[in-house]
Amino acid sequence: MEWRVFLPVVLCLISAHLATSQHQRTALYPSAYRIKRGAYSLVNPTFQSSMAEVNLLFEVLLAGLQIEGGDKGSMLIPDEELASLRSVQKLEVVCEDVLPKRLSEIRRLTAALARRQVTLSGQDFERTVLTMVYTVQVLANISAVHQKEVWMDALLQLFRAVQKDLK
Repeated sequence: MEWRVFLPVVLCLISAHLATSQHQRTALYPSAYRIKRGAYSLVNPTFQSSMAEVNLLFEVLLAGLQIEGGDKGSMLIPDEELASLRSVQKLEVVCEDVLPKRLSEIRRLTAALARRQVTLSGQDFERTVLTMVYTVQVLANISAVHQKEVWMDALLQLFRAVQKDLK
């Protein structure tokens, strides 16, 4: 008789776990799984997999990395020597094909980050920081007050997500 009471509780717990795990599996950056360049190794690309690549990203950012928006985003590194490095190609794929470029995509990302209860993976943390870089660059080129406020809010939400993850 006790199993009849216990069974609905177990089923409810399993259902809750499946719903939670399904929510956690939702990709923050769905475009990372739709790389158009055709190389299998570039599916779900990440740039930083070693300390040397972390240092390289820091150098690239200091050199003045520019991430262009639009449908066909592009990445520009003013330092030609840095730009020619083979390992920078993955960063190029991340910046051009994975990062959200439209405000609606960035707002979807910030909403998903706000709901997230677990820490970000290394890939998602990297992409969130690079999205912040892109957002700052867009913000610097906007003159309309309303647009500036909307993009500033998106930047603030991204910052809060990174800050929450670092705590």
